Amino acid sequence: MKWFAIKIIFLLSLVLFVNYSIGESATRIVVVGDTGTGERAYHPGFMAVQKAMREKNADALLHLGDFVYQPKFFPQSCPDRYIKEIKETLSDPYPIKLFVIGDNDLAPKKWKPKASGCWNKINHLDSRFDTPGPRPFDGTRVIGNALIGVIHNYPWQDPTSWLAPRIKKAREKGMWIILAVHEPAITTAWYLDKRDTVLKQLNALKPDLVLAGNQHSYERFHPMSPIEENTFKVVKSVSGKYHSGDGTMHIVSGGGGATFKPFADQQNKDKRTAPKDVFDALANRALMNHFITLDISKEKLEGTVWRVCVKDDPDDEWNPRWKWDKKFWRSIPLECDGKPDGVSVYETFRFSRQ
Repeated sequence: MKWFAIKIIFLLSLVLFVNYSIGESATRIVVVGDTGTGERAYHPGFMAVQKAMREKNADALLHLGDFVYQPKFFPQSCPDRYIKEIKETLSDPYPIKLFVIGDNDLAPKKWKPKASGCWNKINHLDSRFDTPGPRPFDGTRVIGNALIGVIHNYPWQDPTSWLAPRIKKAREKGMWIILAVHEPAITTAWYLDKRDTVLKQLNALKPDLVLAGNQHSYERFHPMSPIEENTFKVVKSVSGKYHSGDGTMHIVSGGGGATFKPFADQQNKDKRTAPKDVFDALANRALMNHFITLDISKEKLEGTVWRVCVKDDPDDEWNPRWKWDKKFWRSIPLECDGKPDGVSVYETFRFSRQ
């Protein structure tokens, strides 16, 4: 009888431990933008990034748009070699994959003459939404303890009407809210004032995290409040640790293999240099190949930014710099300058429940 009672206690303890472990287990999402398929990108950087991403054993991939960089103006077709590489590196390795459409993925236009026109082929390689939005490329999907909302930029439409009810339901279930767009609502790379439009609309939804690509760089902003009278407040943290409810963190992740474009202030482009309050909200930025892993549990949303340094081979045809022969590059460093090739942690950030 005594041994029977001990056995029952042991089994109950085991059940409680398993239930606790399941409840606390984290889902890993790997995030990347502006990858390097095509002749106009930095293919060695892309190959190193996608290899490092696969080694993180992620449950899902979130791609922030711009997959292919065709070499010529107004390309007439999308060669299958691009799609094959995307399938093998950005689709097949991941159980779930969500793709954001970028301007470079659309058909070429006068304002974007080298757009690849590859989206119709690329779009078949992702996992689709749980619930589509009002337009073909808008929608949401639940991954682990997070609601992922994908919003199409072209043209931009206020997503509040369809996205706000879904966010409300997800919040009631204790989920983290992550939104993904291609063009950033806020950036110091090439500043366009969107605080009364895109930034205001996204911040009003009070997501925890907004991820964007488009700018070929990395930027992370401190969590910020909804826009009121064209202004916002930020919660700063030197350690990168924040509490749920501190505000919306915006991150630009465009270092998946596209050539690096210097920030406007580095180019002395005053018209496109961000104002002081935007720089005051900036936590970190760099020109580097990189990707992000998000480890999401019920209590925490933890991010790790992985710097990927590639050995510069003077004998190959590739250069990681956009318009590498421009004089401004003489004074603009890359994050990997002077560092050994390989993958290392650039920074971390974390939201935790209060």
